[in-house]
Amino acid sequence: MSRVRVWDWPVRLSHWALVLCIAGLYATGEYGWLDMQWHFRFGYAALSIVLFRILWGFVGSEHARFADFVRGPRALLDYLATFGQPGERRWLGHNPLGALSVLALLGLVLLQAVSGLFSNDEIAAFGPLSERISVDASEEWTDLHEWLQSILLVFIGLHLLAVAAYRLVKREDLVTPMLTGYKAGEGTDARWRPLWLAIVLYALSLGAVLVVVYLGPPV
Repeated sequence: MSRVRVWDWPVRLSHWALVLCIAGLYATGEYGWLDMQWHFRFGYAALSIVLFRILWGFVGSEHARFADFVRGPRALLDYLATFGQPGERRWLGHNPLGALSVLALLGLVLLQAVSGLFSNDEIAAFGPLSERISVDASEEWTDLHEWLQSILLVFIGLHLLAVAAYRLVKREDLVTPMLTGYKAGEGTDARWRPLWLAIVLYALSLGAVLVVVYLGPPV
């Protein structure tokens, strides 16, 4: 096997930035670390990153695109049936199980961030859109926000266990490639899109979030 270029800068930066945002959200929301305004800021950042990653999944580099790694249930079952066996296929990009993990993470963080916009604690912390809907609707969004937090934490735990399992069972390191962009495998270097395109798309994503937060419908 050779050293193959796989993950571009936008994929790697968005991955680790999302990790930092989730850690900051949990620390500020559960343990009172920093002011609660930082909880909102981490939430805005997380939402903008997810929106960017969705856009990058359509127009980004080769292995960043959904068309490259999203597959049907049959492919997932076939992959699980040969997991850890000699001679199993090695994937340069996301394997079928990793693809499911990516979609689940993006969906959960997107729902969690959106629900946070409409949530409130009925004391001092009010989401930027919580007073622009009815009290009952805001309570429902708050319940969803709290419920999704538990689901997201469970998913993160499963994700970390999967990374450890790949390392121990398959002797496959998933962390280093997400830092360097390169994997040990057979194939050709991935075609990366220009970095300026990612910068433009992220600016649009962040701008959309700020417009909704600060210029949304009236109270």
